[in-house]
Order: sequence, then C-alpha cells, then structure tokens
Amino acid sequence: MALWSIDEILTNVGLRKQQTFGVAFSGGGARGFAHIGVMMALREFGIKPDVISGVSAGSIAAVLYAAGLTPLDIMDCFSQHGKFSDFTEFSLPKEGFFRLTKFAKILETWLPVKNLEELSIPTLVCATDFENGKAKAWAKGEIVPRVIASCSIPIVFTPKKIDGINYVDGGVLRNLPAWAIRNYCTTLIGSNCNPVDRKFKYKNSIIDVAMRSYHLMSKANAALDIKLCDIVIQTDGLQNVKTFGLSAMKNVVNRGYDAACRAFENSPLIPKH
Repeated sequence: MALWSIDEILTNVGLRKQQTFGVAFSGGGARGFAHIGVMMALREFGIKPDVISGVSAGSIAAVLYAAGLTPLDIMDCFSQHGKFSDFTEFSLPKEGFFRLTKFAKILETWLPVKNLEELSIPTLVCATDFENGKAKAWAKGEIVPRVIASCSIPIVFTPKKIDGINYVDGGVLRNLPAWAIRNYCTTLIGSNCNPVDRKFKYKNSIIDVAMRSYHLMSKANAALDIKLCDIVIQTDGLQNVKTFGLSAMKNVVNRGYDAACRAFENSPLIPKH
C-alpha cells in the first residue's frame, strides 16, 4: 500500500494548489512598450506565465510574447516602423478616422501562428462588444482580427466586425484585463501603463477629444481590476509619452523593466532568486 504525504493528500482533495502565474497587460498605446520591460523582468526573476490576457496595446504584447518572441524580438519588430502612418491608413470619417488594415498585415508577418489556441501560452485577447455594451474575452479564433478589435479606439479607428458583431477597444470598459484570467491562476500580475496626463492642454481637435475621453475612461475603469491583482506593476513617468509616438520606445521599455523589478523584489509572492 502506497504511503501518501500530507502534501499529496492536500493536493488531491484540492486544499493546496501549485502556484500558477497569470499576467494581465493593460492598454496604453505607445506606453504599452512598458510591457516589453515587464517581460524582461519576468524572465530575469524566473517567472513563466501560465496564462496571459491583454487589452489594446497589451493584446499586441500578449500575443507576441505567447507566440514565443523574446522582448528583444518584439522591439526589433517595432523598430522597423518608426511612424504612426506605417500602421494605419486614413479613412473617410464615417465610423473612424483611421483603419488598422496595414497593421493587421504587419502583425500577420510577425506571428508564427494564426489562431489563439496555437499559442504556446494560453492567451485571452479582450475587447468591448460595442453593440451589447459588455467586455469580451477570446481564448480561441484568429489572432489578428481580435487584436485589431482590441485596439480600435472609438472615433480614432473604425470598429472591427467579428461574427456579425462590432467590437472596439477593450479599454472602453476594462483597460486592465485581470477579470479575464483571475480564476485561472493563483498569482495574478497586472501591468498597468496608462497614467492620465494631469497637465493636459485642450486643443480644438476631435482626435484630441476622443483620445482624452478614452484615457479618462480607461484610467477610471482600471481601478476595479487593480483590486483583483496580487501584484500590480505601475509604470510611472509615462504621462508625456504620446499615444502613437514610437520614438520613445527604449525609454518606455526601461521604465517598465524598472517598475517590474521593484514590484517583484518587494513581493513575498515571487520566489527569490
């Protein structure tokens, strides 16, 4: 007869679970480069996520990371494109001023797989169901259209239709998608990189109005999901980084790395190395 240890008994009756890590990446436009720094810190601290979620810029980070690209690989991808116009094309302003069709084609070339279920780490891409007014999380299906939906800031970009439903940026309702993976991990890390610029100067521009409104909404709705996280990485000093500015990438990556290292070093939930 086999002798069971107390650890084995507790595990079998469900009273003790092995530690599993989840990482939720927020939206934030070019501020989302901070997530690359977080990925660097995850590797340095020996943390291998068991599940990932992402919204908007965070959804891009999530799928590239889950597809096996290293942080340096991801930086190289974006280094090849230095302008907002490299990813977008102007659209007649019926549903949005720009389309993300160019970025969709670029993202396809970066990804080694087509569907979410093919990624090496289970990943949920989150968006806003614009018609039914609720948050949506996809764990399967084609990656690129779902990431485009997650990034489609209202007014700025045209909504993305998937299976007959129009979707817009996930940050409209839940900019930090902790809710999507809270039940699938024992330790949830939230990477939040979307501070509000408190020195904002109003400009007579509909794009400025749209972006300011989006930032205020996403800042407010992240509070609930921050409470769901066990560890929160708040990358500071990003207020002046323009939403679509790519030139500050290295600085933003470094800030994300520093913020993540501080959070991990100060958390009793992270195994010391």
